[in-house]
Amino acid sequence: MPLWLIFHPPGTFEDVSSKQTLTKDVTKIYTRIGLPPFYVVVNFIKLSTEDTWVGGERRTENPFIRIAIEHIAVRIENEDHAYKRSADAIEKALKPHIADKGYDWEFHIDETERRLWRVNGMIPPPFGMTSQNQIWVWILKH
Repeated sequence: MPLWLIFHPPGTFEDVSSKQTLTKDVTKIYTRIGLPPFYVVVNFIKLSTEDTWVGGERRTENPFIRIAIEHIAVRIENEDHAYKRSADAIEKALKPHIADKGYDWEFHIDETERRLWRVNGMIPPPFGMTSQNQIWVWILKH
């Protein structure tokens, strides 16, 4: 699953509509490569300006959005072009919601070992299984 933690100040992502349009664009990143949409989790975490510090200074002028992304279901191929392609896809998804609004932002991606991941106590089937039969055979064996 991709898990996105979006840390944002008051005045940004205040309404359901702004959150929904961003999460739909984020979800498209992953459904394009074959992940089911329900794997994509996005949490919006509002922080007061008293709680966001950059370089030892309070961040009060321009809104600063910090995004921590965890990839678990699929890892990025260990090639520079694959990392760039992934980062570019994220930048493209963020642009209308953050960059075009004049906000400052930063993101990073961590890749968690898939063997440490469970959904409702179950080990998710391997990436790339497309048919229900493949998935059920895999589940019954595990």
